[in-house]
Amino acid sequence: MDGPMSYVRTAPMTDLTEPDPFVPGPGSERRFRDALGAYATGVTVITTATGHGPLGMTANSFASLSLDPPLVLWSPARSSRRFGAFTTAPHFAIHILAAEQHALCRHFARQGHDFDLPGVALNAQGVPVLPGCLAVFECAREAVHDGGDHAIVVGRVLAARSRPGAPLVFSAGAMGGFAP
Repeated sequence: MDGPMSYVRTAPMTDLTEPDPFVPGPGSERRFRDALGAYATGVTVITTATGHGPLGMTANSFASLSLDPPLVLWSPARSSRRFGAFTTAPHFAIHILAAEQHALCRHFARQGHDFDLPGVALNAQGVPVLPGCLAVFECAREAVHDGGDHAIVVGRVLAARSRPGAPLVFSAGAMGGFAP
């Protein structure tokens, strides 16, 4: 199509009749979180090796970034006790959880040092790799950027593998499965 394109708005971007719309400011965080909860995400467990042993944490802030070079990103909260270990880790693995892995999700959401689990192996960089996940991305830290109350950790994918299956999904504060 040559020439400028024109767009016709057929509906308002926001419904101003909705009660209590989100407007940034004091006391608005809960409404913002509720609005973000409308976006379903997959659930991941990120693992790394530290001077105190292996460490893991559950996160839903994962995204692909680039195919060439192969880059992914995730965003740990600054308020997490595990924040420093993950933002300085030279290598980490991102595990996309399957629908049946609720227990693994809860395990690493509560506690990050317990890797006394069947089938855990260490990769070439000494990072724990969890079994049974839908996908695993073994990464080298490419960059860390400021992201407000989170950091944006960019990883260069060194190896990746996947299997078929339904993912564990997080939406509106609850976890469940998705069947395509």
